[in-house]
Amino acid sequence: MSSKDGFSDSIANRYALALYELCEENSELEKAESQSRNILKLFEESEDFRSLVENPTNKKDEQINVIKEIAEKFSFTKILSKFLCFVCEKRRFFFIKKILNNFLKICSKKRGEVKAILKSSKELNPSEVDLIQKELSETFTSKVKLDYVLDKKLIGGLIIQVGSVMADTSIKNKLKQIENKLIEV
Repeated sequence: MSSKDGFSDSIANRYALALYELCEENSELEKAESQSRNILKLFEESEDFRSLVENPTNKKDEQINVIKEIAEKFSFTKILSKFLCFVCEKRRFFFIKKILNNFLKICSKKRGEVKAILKSSKELNPSEVDLIQKELSETFTSKVKLDYVLDKKLIGGLIIQVGSVMADTSIKNKLKQIENKLIEV
């Protein structure tokens, strides 16, 4: 099973890099990036689209026709439209979620962004999230792309992870530390 995962990761990375290079050469990077996010959102929200992608019995001509319709309706860039059709033609459309996620990671990395995850026990307003993002950017001297997640299981506090660096001020973590100390005694 791991060799299949490695194979799919390898393919997804190559396709994502090719898409990045094509979009960059044709000055369509920003639009393609936004449209890729929309495709991923469609994948998450539409059972029909997910079935089109994941069902191996779908014919490639059907997939290509649907992609062309979606591309035309939402004014996809020429490169992204042709790329999606090419992926269908090569019968690699079932990798599209991985390909587009990798494409977005490449775009972010090329801009010098550092990815961070913020988890909080209570809902933070956008200005609080922006302030945390700004402080992290100053601390890490890079633009930090912050993914915010509400996690009620934390009881209280925050968890911030930037790359391999983690700051965990959650009550759940503190209770776990106390539990471990009690077990040691």
